[in-house]
Amino acid sequence: MRPLVRLLIARGITLPYLTNLLKAIYVDVAEQNFGRGGLSVSRLSVMTGLQRKDIKRIQSEPPPDQSPPPAVSLGARLIGIWTGGEKFRDKAGRPLALPRTGDAAEHPSFDALVRSVSTDVRPKAILEEWQRLGLVTIDKDNRVVLNSDAFVPSQGFDEKAYYLGRNVGDHITTSVHNLLGDGAPMFERAVYYDKLTPDSVAYLRERARALGMETLLTLNKEALTRADADESKPGATNRMALGMYYYDGPDLKTPEPKP
Repeated sequence: MRPLVRLLIARGITLPYLTNLLKAIYVDVAEQNFGRGGLSVSRLSVMTGLQRKDIKRIQSEPPPDQSPPPAVSLGARLIGIWTGGEKFRDKAGRPLALPRTGDAAEHPSFDALVRSVSTDVRPKAILEEWQRLGLVTIDKDNRVVLNSDAFVPSQGFDEKAYYLGRNVGDHITTSVHNLLGDGAPMFERAVYYDKLTPDSVAYLRERARALGMETLLTLNKEALTRADADESKPGATNRMALGMYYYDGPDLKTPEPKP
């Protein structure tokens, strides 16, 4: 919890504010996961430890808006096509630098990419927002170049916070699923090493970045193909996620317990 508390304090989110959020989450999770046939206020109070008046207040409030920021909801799909669609990649599988306009069939363009997903948003608006977030740059030939590492924007706190919640939430969901034994275990693995020199850490950091991006881009290409094929099928109600992270830092040993 320490890294999360560090973020909360840095952004002025106090413990009382967080506590109010947790109260609402406790009620929601209890109702969604343990509420077969409905739960009374008294039963919710026993399960969550909350006072009845708090539960009644929470149930009377409108649910929070959990929709992603506009740059995320459309952007994720666009980046998925740009990195996974055949006509938007070069022979080596890298995302093409796209002219701003052009014939979608013969000369893929940024405008054509945006219009392949939505005709409600102007490509220029998407381009300007992506430039602000550091997702794309404009090269000397006036082409739009995707920052392939920028699956998380370098700017824009709301966008980064959304991905933090989604990625960490999915990871915790997988861990809890495995810990509680809710069906077949989901894939969750990590590699740990200590006693490394700064040179070794620098080498492994770059290898992790390269191998991780290779895996993500490969799976994205296959998932895009399947998503397009599944789009009109009645059973297409599930989602998947594969996430990767890399960390290095000082080897801070946990103090030995005192006898």
